[in-house]
Amino acid sequence: MGSFWEDGNNLMRIVTFEKPGGGAEAGILAHDQVFPLGAEGYGSVMEFIASGEAGVAKAAKLLEGNAERYPAGSVKLLAPIPRPPKIICVGLNYRDHAMESNMEIPKVPTIFCKFPTSVIGPGEAIVLPKNSEKPDYEAEFAVVIGKEGRHIAAEKWREHVFGYTNLNDVSARDFQMATTQWIMGKTFDTFCPMGPAIVTADEIADPHKLDIKITINGEVLQSSNTEHLIFRIPDLIAHLSSVFTLEAGDIISTGTPAGVGFARKPPRWLRAGDDVVVEVAGLGALRNPVVAE
Repeated sequence: MGSFWEDGNNLMRIVTFEKPGGGAEAGILAHDQVFPLGAEGYGSVMEFIASGEAGVAKAAKLLEGNAERYPAGSVKLLAPIPRPPKIICVGLNYRDHAMESNMEIPKVPTIFCKFPTSVIGPGEAIVLPKNSEKPDYEAEFAVVIGKEGRHIAAEKWREHVFGYTNLNDVSARDFQMATTQWIMGKTFDTFCPMGPAIVTADEIADPHKLDIKITINGEVLQSSNTEHLIFRIPDLIAHLSSVFTLEAGDIISTGTPAGVGFARKPPRWLRAGDDVVVEVAGLGALRNPVVAE
């Protein structure tokens, strides 16, 4: 599991996994072992999130006992939430990325979405569409909503956050820039790698002080820190929930820093054979190969 957890941290993480020949299950990843949550009555990570603090307390006790477990290397990790209710993305949320994109610094959050059909997990292939010539990468820090709410006050944001995960907002720039609406370039199948796990919010002291980077074939192409977010998590939760209900399991992807492919000279598009790794401090490594359609 070193490829996932290079920081050597053994804190509890929430995963969706498959045993050989089995279906998707919810589990806890700790100490290089996966503890299934099915015996505790949680058939999916969505069910576990909905259980709130009671579920987290049960999970902690599970790790202390003689519960069933599997070596982490013997199971396949999927996206922590394979089909999130909503995947809400924030564009131009780092000042340096807005500047490299030749866009104005936004005065209100720029919001778009990705469809659940775009989600893949760690180790699954990003498929470059045959009808796009400009596939790009974007390392992002994503928030997982734990408690439903509408008109959530900014100071109440922590009550509604379950945890955090890595996300790669893969983008077909030719489709994205063809119109003023970005969604078509953002939501090709496989264009939303997530994972490898959800780290519960209590384990991250300050989500606005986390290093974030993307590495392709061993070369660091994006490197920043979430302290540079223009709109922070409290602002985003208040703004989004003023328009629609945030539901348990919703993903808010907070934006990408400078260094994306289209802004480089010459542009650096994703290519078949690339090995792409997104890492936010404390969240492990989200690694995906790249293949042609």
